[in-house]
Amino acid sequence: MRRRTLLIRAVMNAMVVRVSKEVAMPFRFANPIRALSSASRTAAVRRVSSSLLLLGAVLTTVSLHAQQTSTPVSSTDQHTIQMLLQRIDRLEARVAQLEEQRQAPLQPQVVKQEVATLTPPPDHITATPPMAAPSEHPAHGPAMPSPVAQQGADSEQHVEPDVSNPEPERMDMSKTLLRMRGFGDVSFNGADQKGSTTSFSLGQLNLFVTSDISEKFKFLGEIVFESGPDNFYEVPAGHKNEFAVDVERYLLQYSYNDYFNLAVGRYHTAIGFYNTAYHHSTWFQTTTGRPLLFQFEDTGGILPIHNVGVSASGRIPSGSLGLHYVAEIGNGRASRSPLEDEPVQNEVDENNHKAFNLALFARPEAIHGLQFGFSGYHDLLTPLAQPPIGETILAAHGVYMMPNFEWLNEVVLVRHSPQDSSHVFNTTGFYTQISKRWGSYRPYFRYQYINAPNHEPIFPDVGLRAGPSVGLRYDAAESVALKFQYDYNQMRNQPGANALTLQLGFTF
Repeated sequence: MRRRTLLIRAVMNAMVVRVSKEVAMPFRFANPIRALSSASRTAAVRRVSSSLLLLGAVLTTVSLHAQQTSTPVSSTDQHTIQMLLQRIDRLEARVAQLEEQRQAPLQPQVVKQEVATLTPPPDHITATPPMAAPSEHPAHGPAMPSPVAQQGADSEQHVEPDVSNPEPERMDMSKTLLRMRGFGDVSFNGADQKGSTTSFSLGQLNLFVTSDISEKFKFLGEIVFESGPDNFYEVPAGHKNEFAVDVERYLLQYSYNDYFNLAVGRYHTAIGFYNTAYHHSTWFQTTTGRPLLFQFEDTGGILPIHNVGVSASGRIPSGSLGLHYVAEIGNGRASRSPLEDEPVQNEVDENNHKAFNLALFARPEAIHGLQFGFSGYHDLLTPLAQPPIGETILAAHGVYMMPNFEWLNEVVLVRHSPQDSSHVFNTTGFYTQISKRWGSYRPYFRYQYINAPNHEPIFPDVGLRAGPSVGLRYDAAESVALKFQYDYNQMRNQPGANALTLQLGFTF
């Protein structure tokens, strides 16, 4: 009987030791939840539970054996059983605590550490982040690590920034995002003018590029693909179907505030309204093309549409009147004789005189959509085999534009004054355009007029051009527009001509 009691006591002691090890094992670490994964904690709890069940079975067997035998249990055995029962109570409480911790959601920091411990790094990530390429401007400071390398270094360890020796902020290439939009059109046109033929034609393919270099500096550019070897007014025979590339706008802009903005490069001259409101894309325009007054120089236009120089613009403190100004100085345009020369002087000016332009316009708050203003332009032209000619261009406009209605009106006076003569040649022109939108349909009407003297020294080929245009624009989609337009052109000493144009404009 004594040997059986000793054997049972030895078995119970072994079970207690096992249960104690199962419970105490996680506490060898500073943080048991951080040391064990979820699967490990679950297995530990299951092992402790099974050990407690086995220990309970042994105690039950001992109790039944004590009841079945007539030999009373000694005080020593009773004390041992009482200690085991107390230890069982403590182990059950610890098991319940572990169950609560297992079921509770882990903190993000703990989960991050467990994932970092259990998940090995990918094979393509090295322990040491690669160095960035050397800076293009070494004088600006040491080369900075690439964004990917910097992110890898931050994941390795967190280093507090050193503010004892601050350095100016370098350009972050990830912030100077280059944005690009595309515009294009395809047309089918025909006219009854002598020598003309019907044909499909590709319009300008315009890539509009912008980039925010910094909070104050921005870049803007327009890269245009169009027909003609160099987009000149007089295209040599046999080269009319060739495509060429032309940079129409090329600007670095500095914005100090709403009252002062500076742009350097090639820009659209602020003469009137249309030239700065609509650039190289027919998709934005209601009609299939620009008014005769604002035709581009390389297609026979009479105005200096482009200029290379410096332009300042901004608001004028005027309360609800909404005054704005534009002041420009640049190379101006080349003389229109001979016609095969590039009209925009991008690099070399034909003389030392610079072109000046000043424009003022108002946008009153009382009438939303209304704008009116005027501009004055002056330059000196030096055509071949002719004396220098002073050029003055005065323009005025009044427009009213709303989402469903537009009414555009502009008038221009071009004065040419040869220095060896007192005679002044005045070329006048105007246009008016009105349209109304109903859903996806916008019918429109435009009348335009240009009258140049017969012996005009700069515009010998312009003469009189006038006539109405009637058309319909249909917005087939948010980025696709279909236009149909009829034009009647009246010219001096020539019969009138009728023309039809079907155009598909789009943006992408």
